[in-house]
Amino acid sequence: MTADTHVAFPCAVDARGRTATAGHAAYVRQLVEQVLFTAPGERVNRPTFGSGLTQLLFGPAEPSVAVAARLTAQQAIQTWLGDVVVLDDLSVAAEESTLRVTVAYTLVATGEQVTVTLGRGTFAPAGA
Repeated sequence: MTADTHVAFPCAVDARGRTATAGHAAYVRQLVEQVLFTAPGERVNRPTFGSGLTQLLFGPAEPSVAVAARLTAQQAIQTWLGDVVVLDDLSVAAEESTLRVTVAYTLVATGEQVTVTLGRGTFAPAGA
């Protein structure tokens, strides 16, 4: 593995039977996804890691919840990835049972500007 390749997430085996890797930009995108969709307390050795973003979906569908979700996501990215990315823009949209987060950032190492839209679905409680 070279300095600009990292272990891919989720961990997998590539066609050669080795640990799958990802280039720097793909690795950072995977980190952004992990930070946004991990709930604090989910990782035993890092109890404050994550954003808790998905927990806000169970609240009322009001503008204040959307603002809280956006601020929560921004804070988490700046806290956990502030040495890797410069956050340029972030938007959060909750549509029915799907959460979509669009993040625009600049990679610190390369200066490359990246915009990704990440989503998670089926957040409605069982029986809802």
